[in-house]
Amino acid sequence: MNSSKQSKAKLVFLTRSAAAVLAIYGSSVSYAFAQSTDNTAKANDETSVAKVVVSARRREETLQDVPVSVTAYSADQISKAGVADVTGLALTLPNTTLSASRGTNSTLTSFMRGVGQQDPLAGFESGVGIYLDDIYLARPQGAVADIYDVERVEVLRGPQGTLYGRNTIGGAVKYVTRKMGPATDMRLKASVGSYGQMDGVFTASTALSDTVRVGGTLAKFKRNGFGTNLATGEDNYNKDVSAARLSAEFMPNSDLFIRISADTSQDDSNPKHGHRLTVGKISNAPVLDNVYDTRANLNTALGHKQQVTQTGVSALVEYQVQPDLMFKSVTASRHDTSYAPIDFDSLNKVDFDVPALYKNKQFSQEFQLTYTGKAFQGVAGVYYIDANAYDKFDVRLLGTSTFTEGDIDTKAWAAFADASFDLSKDLSLSIGGRYTVDKREASILRQIYLGTAGSPGMGNPAAVLFRTDTNLSKADLSREDKKFTPRISLGWKASADQNVYASWTEGFKGGGFDPRLNLVGTKLTVDKAKQGFLPEKISTFELGLKSAFAKNTVFTNVAVFHSDYQDVQIPGSVAIDTNGDGKDDSFAGVTTNAGKAKIDGIEIEATARVTDAFSLSGMLSYIDAKYTKYVGAGNIDVASQRVFQNTPKQTASIRASYDWDMAMLGNGGKLTLSSSVAFRGKTYQFETPTPILDQDSYNLFDASLVWTRTDGRVRVGLHGKNLNDARYKVAGYLFPTLGEGSTTAFYGNPRTYTLTLDYRF
Repeated sequence: MNSSKQSKAKLVFLTRSAAAVLAIYGSSVSYAFAQSTDNTAKANDETSVAKVVVSARRREETLQDVPVSVTAYSADQISKAGVADVTGLALTLPNTTLSASRGTNSTLTSFMRGVGQQDPLAGFESGVGIYLDDIYLARPQGAVADIYDVERVEVLRGPQGTLYGRNTIGGAVKYVTRKMGPATDMRLKASVGSYGQMDGVFTASTALSDTVRVGGTLAKFKRNGFGTNLATGEDNYNKDVSAARLSAEFMPNSDLFIRISADTSQDDSNPKHGHRLTVGKISNAPVLDNVYDTRANLNTALGHKQQVTQTGVSALVEYQVQPDLMFKSVTASRHDTSYAPIDFDSLNKVDFDVPALYKNKQFSQEFQLTYTGKAFQGVAGVYYIDANAYDKFDVRLLGTSTFTEGDIDTKAWAAFADASFDLSKDLSLSIGGRYTVDKREASILRQIYLGTAGSPGMGNPAAVLFRTDTNLSKADLSREDKKFTPRISLGWKASADQNVYASWTEGFKGGGFDPRLNLVGTKLTVDKAKQGFLPEKISTFELGLKSAFAKNTVFTNVAVFHSDYQDVQIPGSVAIDTNGDGKDDSFAGVTTNAGKAKIDGIEIEATARVTDAFSLSGMLSYIDAKYTKYVGAGNIDVASQRVFQNTPKQTASIRASYDWDMAMLGNGGKLTLSSSVAFRGKTYQFETPTPILDQDSYNLFDASLVWTRTDGRVRVGLHGKNLNDARYKVAGYLFPTLGEGSTTAFYGNPRTYTLTLDYRF
């Protein structure tokens, strides 16, 4: 059976399985993992599904009532499923791609509904916002963080601007950490697994008085590599991450809550090098059998081994001005530094080596007022961010070292508001708007030095300068973008268990400057460079239905949407000829606003409690994302030849879970067996189809066996991931004309097994 027929067969299988659940309950099938409260759970029948509480609209609401496309995962469900980090959630999220960026262990590439950003360089912001509590993370470095010390994770799809501090046009992922309780609480989670995995997380909190509580978490995540670097003997795709978090909470009275937090993490994993897909053009080096093996010989940048460090401090103040009026202040500062040795050719020679340094810092301040009356609810706020993204790197290729340095400042402020009105008992109207001002300044330097020993900027002061190709200061590169983006939503409670909503939202992402731009070997002029790239704009219409059936034993969420996407920012790296000899000898960044697109999709989620022991959940999504305009070289529209990257047309998942009451063993607790299959359709790595790099459709099978003691204080789990041991590409580089030819791929994790212990003292 060829790959196309296999893909269709897999999709038919998953669709029919989902349809089986539909047939049982006579409704659309969808699901939502979520936070449940003890009181809610007790109020339901033994066989009902606990209602979900989320804060997607800056106030607590049940998931079935909030007129927003949101999926939430509680800490308990993340633990039971054995999900290690945020990328593991993507398999159960409609129209969502979350993966480690190419050549990195902890930088996040995220796409929702066709909107995202693959390149983590300075000057680019992701279309999907990552939030730690209410703090927006301006850069993706370090965002592939292990999930620990959280109450839940909320994922919102579609443009976000009237409710969140920073405007994001694709969606948002929000980590919600739990507040500390009055009693001393100590928890330990330990994991051992295949490839030498050994993880440990210790969390403790206590009350120093009636008004002061303190707590902290220490974590270590360690694992051997999935492959080997045959040039150095080191592991490839290994893991070595340390993390810590400290918090202090103050409650001077019942109306005031203050939290001061600090967190830090350090990734000391080896460089993650790619797998060559082609034979070496010069050396005839063969393609390796193991996709996790490499022959890359670059292991340091600025004399420093691969490392990603990040720190952050924040202050949250919540003041209950009146019973229905809350004031909130969120102040935060974050820094991160990445030493990144990137060996594009993945061979044991200096052929296309790029040692790089990334440094980011940000300060943000947000003020909010939230009103929760009976017939009127709303939030209003102002937001400010001052961020700097800096990177520098050498390209060591063909006897030269090309040094590039980019320094990008972002200063942005916004005022936003969103209000909901009850027009009648069953009809409500929400209106929101945001006014944003984004200002960016950039300096970009690009110089060519003789020899491949590197430039002065990357640690070789003896290097001889051959030529300066680009030298633009922040006085040259400056732009300011302003935009008002509205939102309107209408909700209708068709019955006690049926909620229909329709919404129209505009999204906006500011313009900027590509820090890799080059004025030699490209058609880019100084005047064009000074303009930078324009803002992106998107408008999305969405129609949704949220339902409960069979005495709250089945919950379903269905959404259909249409988006008009304009001035799409399309960054890319292209091989260039800098000396006019007709041969490519370097590469440069080329970012354009070549695209207009239309995106249509449907998302179906459900969870069903079939019996008090057996439950099913599933997700099915489809997206049709097409460029309607894509102006390429020679001012020719090549939209028909372009595709959306990291946006598979079909995604689906089905999960079944069965509980055994072990009461016959005394305090035996509960044994839970769960298994799941996730399907992802064909995924393109770039806007131009690249058969050698693009990933055909595939399935992933997971299973978990978890025992939880009756009092919930002890949990032991055995988790198997990718049990079918699929090999699937998640990213890649494509420079076939440079040096040995750099066509390399990065892969998702192979089959793994993990044994976990959660113990609450």
